[in-house]
Amino acid sequence: MSDRHDLVVRGGTVADGTGAAVREADVAIDDGRITAVGVGVGPGRDEIDAGGLLVTPGWVDVHTHYDGQVSWDSLLAPSSWQGVTTAVMGNCGVGFAPVRPDRHAWLIELMEGVEDIPGTALHEGISWEWESFPEYLDALDRRHFALDVGAQVPHAALRGYVMGDRGGDHTEVPTGAEIERMGALAAEGVRAGALGFSTSRTVNHRSKSGAFTPSLTATAAELLGIARAVGATGQGVLEVVADLDDVDGEFALIRSLAEVSGRPVSLTVLQNPARPDVWRRVLDLIGDAAAAGVPMNGQVPTRPVGMVMGIDSRVNPFVASPTYSGLAARGRAALVAGLRDPEVRSWVLSETEAARDHSPLTRFPAAFPLGDPPDYAPPPASSVRAVAAREGRSEFAVALDMLLADDGTGRLYLPVMNYADGDLAATRAMLTHPNTVPGLGDAGAHCTLICDASMPTFLLTHWARDAAPAERLPVEYVVKRQTADTADLVGLGDRGRLLPGRRADLNVVDLDRLGTGTPELVADLPAGGQRLVQRASGYRATVVAGTVVHRDGTDTGARPGRLVRGARGV
Repeated sequence: MSDRHDLVVRGGTVADGTGAAVREADVAIDDGRITAVGVGVGPGRDEIDAGGLLVTPGWVDVHTHYDGQVSWDSLLAPSSWQGVTTAVMGNCGVGFAPVRPDRHAWLIELMEGVEDIPGTALHEGISWEWESFPEYLDALDRRHFALDVGAQVPHAALRGYVMGDRGGDHTEVPTGAEIERMGALAAEGVRAGALGFSTSRTVNHRSKSGAFTPSLTATAAELLGIARAVGATGQGVLEVVADLDDVDGEFALIRSLAEVSGRPVSLTVLQNPARPDVWRRVLDLIGDAAAAGVPMNGQVPTRPVGMVMGIDSRVNPFVASPTYSGLAARGRAALVAGLRDPEVRSWVLSETEAARDHSPLTRFPAAFPLGDPPDYAPPPASSVRAVAAREGRSEFAVALDMLLADDGTGRLYLPVMNYADGDLAATRAMLTHPNTVPGLGDAGAHCTLICDASMPTFLLTHWARDAAPAERLPVEYVVKRQTADTADLVGLGDRGRLLPGRRADLNVVDLDRLGTGTPELVADLPAGGQRLVQRASGYRATVVAGTVVHRDGTDTGARPGRLVRGARGV
């Protein structure tokens, strides 16, 4: 037997995920597990010098949408670039199993509409090696990735599988037998290794056809029937997205899912600018439920949820202009050159002004230059509207100049949720609530409009380093939120802490240099599909199951990640 460890991370400042104060220590790894954390650990066959660096568990991201991407991409970027070592998909009630052979296109159209993933990429990239949810898991089990992935059973797919065409219509009520069948299939998925069940009750989720998501108005009988069946397995989390227009009534229904199943409910919580204080009531209700022994958690973002727009984005302030559209059809170079021509610019601005009611600049509260590095907490005085007022110009002229900056690579940021007050106070209150976990990064989704897969990185850079001193949170607290707390929510007690016996997933971070770049629009999806991606700097190493998958921002090519089947303890 060798007297050397497989890998030793030497002399780092360890934030172990438990919330304990940081300390200087070595971390020894053998056979994919942590075997020692302390001073003076013996030599390793491979060593990482972590002197002056922060060592943390790998990030556990509980809200991603890689359900299709896992078919064609082993890297699972951008999450793997952002220090994520476990990603949970199947959120918001959408996914690709169970599915009958004649309903592939229907599920793709639903995912394309709800999560803005190009349908052409999904049609070309998904392998469809399955019909049942256990078969979907078996297909994933045959693949290797740069990080671990876990799946949840999506409500919409269940409705389509059991109810056929009726299942796609949210107003259709399933029979008792159909509810029983959906519950049995959800339980079958959980027993096969799904981490839970997810559903959506928001009008923002629509198919490409414009139809509301199939679970929008699912009855109490349907939801409780599925929840009871999942509860009978003794495993799994119930993930819910809801508008909560009737806060008390809708929350009572969602709370009842936890009550009848005994399983934790994870409910998304956001500050909606149309109802900027409702989130406080929702968190109070979650706290009341938890105090009564009902397992409920809020799932909250680490920064505002916002749209990112460039001059060549699918949605931007000028898409209603025929002149703009004609230029865009000729390619990016022609578009940028054309918009710099004074006469063309005048046409675009006048046509945009004529259609101002359809512009995102007028439909959303505010737009800001995103900058490089990105500023996710921009001061109100820097908004397009504020600059236009100071300079006596139109908002559209100011926005165009911002987008044409830096050779046409400028980006506008439209914070939609969690920025109604023009600061991050609501986000901080959500993050520090005792019954929440960070999430909602939507990695793998919203390919052309939102780029929030970097939320785990932002959690550390902003809240533990860059926030004003009075708002800053301890490093050990922030790390725990994105590791142990998220892992525990989905039943993955074998990770999220740097303790002997736990899975050896970790990050070695240069906290002073940690950051994210400006989102880039690339065409690297199947069939040439486009998506926004965002790279990170400052991750000196990311380790998955004891194997280094990234070193100084470079993919090592190692693929130790696997499907995570079901809840597990140490």
